[in-house]
Formats: sequence, C-alpha cells, structure tokens
Amino acid sequence: MEVSGTGNGPVLAGVATALIDDRGVVVGWSRAAERLLGRPAAEVLRRSVGRLLAEPDVFAGGELPRGGDAELLHDSGQPIAVRYRTERHKTLGLSLILAVAVDRAAEIEWDMALSRALLSQSRIGFILRDKDLAVVRSNQVGGAVAGLTVPVGSRLSDVMHPDDAAGVEEALRGVLETGVPLAAHEQRVRSARAPHGDWSLAVSALRTEDTHGRPTGVAVLFTDATKHLQADRRRELRHRASAGIGGTLDINRTAQEIVDMLVPDVADVSWVNLADAIYTGDEPPKTFGGGDLHLRRAAMRIATGPWPAALLEPGEPIPHFPDLPLVRELQEGRTIIVGRAALERALVDHPWLRLVAPRQGHSMIVAPLFARGLVLGVVTAWRTDRAEPFGEEDAGLLSEIAAHSALGVDNARRYTREHRAAVALQESLLPKAFTATRVMETAGAYLPAAGGAEIGGDWFDAIDLPSLRTALVVGDVTGHGLHATATMGRLRTAVQTLADLELSPDELLAHLDDLVSRLADEAELSQRDFIGATCLVAVHDPVEERCTIASAGHPPPLLVLPSGDASPVNVRPGPPLGVGGLPFEPTTVAVPPGSVLALYTDGLLQRYGTDIDSSTRDLSDRLALHCRSAGDLRPLARDLMSGAAQHPLSDDAALLLARTSAVEPADVANWEFPADPRAVSSAREMAGAKLAEWGLEDISFVTELIVSELVTNAVRYAGGPVGLRLIRGDFLCCEVTDPSNTQPRMRRARTSDEGGRGLFLVAQMSRRWGSRYGQSGKTIWVEQDLSV
Repeated sequence: MEVSGTGNGPVLAGVATALIDDRGVVVGWSRAAERLLGRPAAEVLRRSVGRLLAEPDVFAGGELPRGGDAELLHDSGQPIAVRYRTERHKTLGLSLILAVAVDRAAEIEWDMALSRALLSQSRIGFILRDKDLAVVRSNQVGGAVAGLTVPVGSRLSDVMHPDDAAGVEEALRGVLETGVPLAAHEQRVRSARAPHGDWSLAVSALRTEDTHGRPTGVAVLFTDATKHLQADRRRELRHRASAGIGGTLDINRTAQEIVDMLVPDVADVSWVNLADAIYTGDEPPKTFGGGDLHLRRAAMRIATGPWPAALLEPGEPIPHFPDLPLVRELQEGRTIIVGRAALERALVDHPWLRLVAPRQGHSMIVAPLFARGLVLGVVTAWRTDRAEPFGEEDAGLLSEIAAHSALGVDNARRYTREHRAAVALQESLLPKAFTATRVMETAGAYLPAAGGAEIGGDWFDAIDLPSLRTALVVGDVTGHGLHATATMGRLRTAVQTLADLELSPDELLAHLDDLVSRLADEAELSQRDFIGATCLVAVHDPVEERCTIASAGHPPPLLVLPSGDASPVNVRPGPPLGVGGLPFEPTTVAVPPGSVLALYTDGLLQRYGTDIDSSTRDLSDRLALHCRSAGDLRPLARDLMSGAAQHPLSDDAALLLARTSAVEPADVANWEFPADPRAVSSAREMAGAKLAEWGLEDISFVTELIVSELVTNAVRYAGGPVGLRLIRGDFLCCEVTDPSNTQPRMRRARTSDEGGRGLFLVAQMSRRWGSRYGQSGKTIWVEQDLSV
C-alpha cells in the first residue's frame, strides 16, 4: 500500500520507534500511524510487525532522509514490513526497511544492510555483469575498508589476493544468475599489495534490474568484520580456556593446556615456566628483582616446525636473570608487552637473550600466574610468522587466561601437597619394601592411584613368626582418603598383634572381622557403609615346605613353581571383613623351595585390563616369565606394578612377592619322649649331642638348661608323649610339644619360694619365647642366638 510522500522523516521514525521496542514487541500506537497509514492498515501493522531494523542513530540527527514514501509491504495478503524509499533508493533499486515481521526478517534483512551502508556513506561498489565484473560506480568516502580500496574501473583481483577474489566473484555470479541476494557472506581475504595482511570481510550483494526487470549488475557492500571477528574469537577463546584449563590436578598437564590454548590461535610460540616449589606442593618464595627466579620450564608449544634448540626444554631450570624493570613488573602481577628491539636493548650482549627470544620473534607478551598473592610462574607468548604485534586486547585476553590458569595451577599445587602428605603417611605405615632371611626373600610395592584420585588403604606385610615361619599379608580397605589410610594402619597393627599370638590364618581373619565390625559401629552413621576391607593371610612353614592360606573376599595369590608353571592358588574365599556371620576356611598348598608367591590387591589387576580373569592370566604369565631367572625380586615388583596400562587408574595397588626356601633336613632334629621324669635327662643328652654335631658347643649349656626346664614342665603338668624339636637357622629354635592346652604363665618367684623360676630363667637366657596351639595340644618354643 503506497503512502503519500510527505517527506516527514521524523514522524515516520517516531512511528516505527513507538511501534517496536528492543525486544521485538509492539508497545504502543499513535494517531500519527493512523494518519500516515490509515486505521485499518495501522491495526494490521500493529498485530503483525515483529521488530525494528532501522535504528535512528545510524542517520544524521536521528532522522530518516527527507522526501521519501512509506508503504506497507504484503505477501499473500499478509503485511510483512514497513518500507521507506527516497528517490535515490528507487534509482538504485534499494529500500529502507523500518520494521519487519519476525518470521520474515531473514528474507529481507539484506535490503536493510545495503540501505544503511548507503545512507551512512559506507563503501559500496556497483559491478556490471560482464566478463571482468569491473567496478563501474563507487561511493568511496574516507579510508579503505579492511585495508581494501575498490576504485571505479578496478576488479576484485586487482585489490584482493587472486585466490580470495575468486571466491567472492563466484558468490557474486550466483547472485546475478539466481537473483537470490547475498546477506553478510563472511570471508577472510588478503590484500594483493600486502600478502601478509589479512582481514575478514562481510560481503552483501543484491541484483539490480532495469525498468523492465532485466538484471543490470550487482550492488556489493564490503563491511570490515575483522574487529568483530577477533572479538568473537577472543570470547570463544576465553570460554574454551575457562572450560579446558585446570580440569585436572596435574601441574604439568595444566601448564600444557595453557600453551595449547594459546598456540596457534593467539601466538606462534609459547611456553610456561613454573616455580620449583610448585612441584612439591609448597608456596613459591616471594622474590623481587633479578637473580635466581626459582623457575623451571613446564610446558612449551610451537605452531610450525620443531622446537628451537636454543630455547629451554621442559624440565630445565631458568638460569639467573638480570634485574630488569619488566621482571619486577611481572613479580608485581602485571602483564607486559615487549617488542624484540626493546628486549634486545634491555638484554644487550646478554647470553640469555637467545633463551627468551625465538629467532624470528618480533613481539612478546608475558603474563604472571598470580594467585592468592603468589606468583606461581609466568606465561610467555611470541609472534614470529604473523606480522601484527600484540596489542592491548591480546594483553587483556592473556591476563584473563593467566588468572584463570593460576587458580588451576594453585589447586594442583595444593592437591600435590595434600597428596604427598597422604602418600607419606601411607608409606610410613607400610613395612620395609625388601626383606631377606635364610628361608624367605620378600619384595613389596605400593602405587597410589593417579588422575587426581585420593590415597587409598592398600597394604602388605611380611611378619617373622617363630620356628622360621613367615606370615604374608595383603589387604585393601574400602574407600579412599585419610580415613582409609588410618583404617589401614589400625588393621595392620591388629594383624601383627594377632600374628604374634600365632593364630592360624582363618582364626586371625575371624578376629580381624570382629575388629572391623567394631570400627563400623564406632563410625558415624553416614560413614558405616565405607568401613570394610578385604584381606589375605598366608603362613609359610619352611620345615614342612607348605603354606596355609585364608582369604576374606580377596583375590587369590599366584604361585610360580620352580618349574616355571604359574597359576592362581585355589583358595576358598570368605566374605570381606566387616560382613560377619560366615567362617573363613584355610587352604594348605605345597610350596617347594624356589617357588614365588605373589599377593596383590585388585588395583593391580586394573593395570592389565577390565576383565578379572584375563587380567589374572596376563599377570600370571608375566610373573612366570620373569621368575624363570632367579634374580632380585625388587625390579620384578616394579615391573609388575607398571603393567600394561596406558591411562591413569582410579584405584591404588599393593603387591608382595615372596621367594621361598626350605630348612635342610640336616638342620632339623626331632625326638619324642614318654611322660617319665627320666626322659628329662635323655632329652638333655640328645640335645647336647646334636649341638656338638652342629658345632654349637658354646650354647650347649644354656640349651640343655632350657630343654630340661621345658620337658620337666611338660612331663609334670601335661603328660605324654612329649615332643622335642631343634631347628638350626639364623638362630636356634627349641620346641617342646605336649598334649595339654594349658597356657604356660611366667611368674616372678619370691626369695622364699621353692619353685616358679623355670620360665623366668628361660626368658632371661633366650631372645624370645612363646607358645602356640595346634589341633591337639600346644607347643612351647624358645629362640636363642647362635653366639653368646
């Protein structure tokens, strides 16, 4: 519908502004709209218009050009927009869209873009449809757009790089052929005169027609979108940095994430230097000025080519640096931009210039990793290949990235400190990693979880028992953290105490199960489900050459025989500790001399895969392969711990390897005597003769006294038969067995007492003594040093 051309621009602008607010909603109406458009048309427009496209501030004085006509555009009988056209618009085949329905905006927005550019005297060129697409008219005003000038008579290939011009021309030919307008087609272009400079252009185009509707050419608008593109990229980079840096608690990985974020989007070369104290979890020293900055190269990246040999590699310390103003600015937490010339003047004839400046680097920006008042390190970025130097926008961007990254580095530092403390606590609660006796060699290893997981409660132990026996223990406490570590320490202490009582493995686990149940009862209600453990106990007897094993929900041990055959021991596992109610069943297996027992936690199996059966087979095969050579167990334990995993694991792991030996038959002597007082002298004589045979006459008197006392007590209080066994090892063990279950008690006799001094004398003349129960009866044992 054509509206009278009154030329009343301010009125029309007021009408459009009154109709539409910035959210695209009609907010009001006025008599001016009814006067210009008529009541029916005004009512239709009020219901249909969706948003305002022509903001008044793009025109001088906030007014529309005078002398134009306003009309309501329809499509299929529906109003879609308010259009305003001056005579100049009509000549050029353009129009100014005041308001447009929301659902049709995308179709006609190009018309608005071209009109705004024309009216505001932006660059626009008219290109005829001929073989050269030559510019025949241009309203150039002011400087070039995006570094380009498009004078009359030129072609795009004259002002753009030929490769870029070909892309723009192809798009323009599409407009000529189809008549479909081009709305803000964005393309990155290079100038033909400055090959290293590039910009982003938003190209809009509309086919122009003569009065008969025949195409005459293309109206083209070039808009410099470089700054907008750079701003968008900076916003995107900020978002990526906030989401991608500091997601882990690994210091070096966080540093690498920083340089990966900067190269190649912002810089061509970048590196991160961190304070030495960061790696131990400590706070870096608060230094000011040059000298030893206590920094170390943590990460680096280059956009193209290999890393320059002159620049420091990761792990290398930063040498003493001169006292420069830029160093002090960084220590105060400020970001600096330095050109190569200024840096060369500051470091004139200084050998460190080659360490901080790539050969072709011309602009450097350095930002401190500043968090909680501490300078944790610095981020350095260089531009070598791109021509433009760093600007203030780049400094602001790097400052934001460095501030966010500093929190990630500081979190990693604090985690490292806590993790090291937890690991130190865990390791302090574990036994020595390697032990060696005449009858057994053991090697243990503990590996905490990786990838930010907390410390766990896995443990191992090798406990010397009387009669040259050894208890091998491995366990896994439920959960992670210091609570799990503390629980592990309590359980390990309990196991050692119960082992000293010489309980069988199944009895030991039964008592340990009761302890875990009590710990769960003592814990807070929310923590009770996390109090639990699995445990496996194996007692090796070198005289009998066998091993008795009991399991509380723990993976079975692996046994490698001297022949090289390896397989899991068929153990009947009981429930995990803390469940209660079910017994633990012992399993006894023959262990020939030279065999290797491997006790481990389930965290070790994760290093060989997710399937338990296949992981156990892989571990068994690897163990058998290494055990064919009777070498040191320590490197074997480290190798098995490394496994085949290539990713961080969420559970810690413990491993205990034990290579067994046996006591030679010639080093064991057994006798059995009736319950007769005359047997005491016989036992004393046989013990003395055996000691003489072994060349141990020096301890013969003490041994005969011990044998006499123990056999006398057995005959007097327990009856017969009485067994006597001597075992020669690193020390001499004397055992007396009787059928009684009465526990012997040592007491200190008064001066007037006739007896009661026997066990006291035994205890004074031996290194240690004790008793243990068997299936029937008990055994009293005494250990003596082989030299007096």
